[in-house]
Amino acid sequence: MGEELEVTPVKYAQSPDRKAARLLLHEIANKPVSCEPRKVDKPLLLYGAGDLGRMAKGYLDSLGIPFLFVVDASPELHREDPFWTGIKILSPQEVPDELRESALLAICIVTVPFDKVTSPLKAQGWVDVVPFYDIAEAYVDVHPLSNGWFSGTLNKNDIIGIESALYRWEDDASRAHHLQFIAWRTLREEWIFDDAPVTVNNRYFIPEVLSALHNNEVFVDVGAHYGEVVIHFLDFVKNRYEKVYAIEPDNANLTKLQSQLKEFAASESTQIESLNCAIGAVAGKEAFYPGLGYVSQFSKLGQTEVEVKCLDDLSVPATFIKLHIEGWEDNAISGSLETIRAHRPILTITAYHKRNGLWALPSQVMVCCLDNYAFYFRLHSWHGTGAVIYAIPRERSNC
Repeated sequence: MGEELEVTPVKYAQSPDRKAARLLLHEIANKPVSCEPRKVDKPLLLYGAGDLGRMAKGYLDSLGIPFLFVVDASPELHREDPFWTGIKILSPQEVPDELRESALLAICIVTVPFDKVTSPLKAQGWVDVVPFYDIAEAYVDVHPLSNGWFSGTLNKNDIIGIESALYRWEDDASRAHHLQFIAWRTLREEWIFDDAPVTVNNRYFIPEVLSALHNNEVFVDVGAHYGEVVIHFLDFVKNRYEKVYAIEPDNANLTKLQSQLKEFAASESTQIESLNCAIGAVAGKEAFYPGLGYVSQFSKLGQTEVEVKCLDDLSVPATFIKLHIEGWEDNAISGSLETIRAHRPILTITAYHKRNGLWALPSQVMVCCLDNYAFYFRLHSWHGTGAVIYAIPRERSNC
């Protein structure tokens, strides 16, 4: 039987300045690390029938790991959803007492703190409750999904690298979110800073980005999925822009992407181009694991190959680049350095798919790529996910 996870919030009123952030980092580094991935070793239930719950079902089905049913606080909202046909969806109160005590409950919600979800459940008698991503991390040898990675003990190089990033963030809120991210990844502690809330509805478009946007943006969406971020971008710029490049290597995603953007691309005033490729450090072919929706990704377990291009080779005059490519972000940056240096775009880069998000990826952006930029770190969901690095050229601060 796996060990049950206990997460107690650590609350702070104020975000730390550089000195306080360094002290808090060492506090994390000096604590013993005991958390680990969790295999399914008892009857499994999913909690949450939303997007992550749907993804979890597909993941478990692909591995042949059964689950009994789904638990949701508002089951009536999902019972008529065709996706869940044949799957029972119950409220927590409808679950028999014996299952609350004997089953493993996988939390498939990252839009609120883990403790906020689990405290009421434990008061109702649920015993063994873990984040879904901690389960996924136990099966990375057979499936590429690993958003629940564990950093393990921080070594000397980690501490030096993180200290450097903490110093260079533009504001204390970035330092707060970075430490919050590290505490979860290292210790599975949930740190909360009252003056640095996790905002779940403005990923890639924080106020600092919105204030820098102009009417001639060339927006490059790398890992465009179904076009959700492109549509948000079009709304924020009021459809006044130069061009959009939506880049997506998964064929199923691309079909939906093109369908979603068809009405925009049909307008004479718009310029939207979709590209069926991946962006990396070197042009060629790479093994790819398709069919996973927003978590399709490069993987040695991949059943197919996709074409990889360097952004530099596409000669795109990018003014705004978004990278969300499931851990391939560092490679994409390496193949985009000429573009970045020549055009000085806004960058928004996800940092939670691999351990390099602790400091190596921020360092790559800060040190290797950019001069006279302001750097921010923001969390847009909980359980160590939704971390985004923002880099904004200072000359655009008055746009």
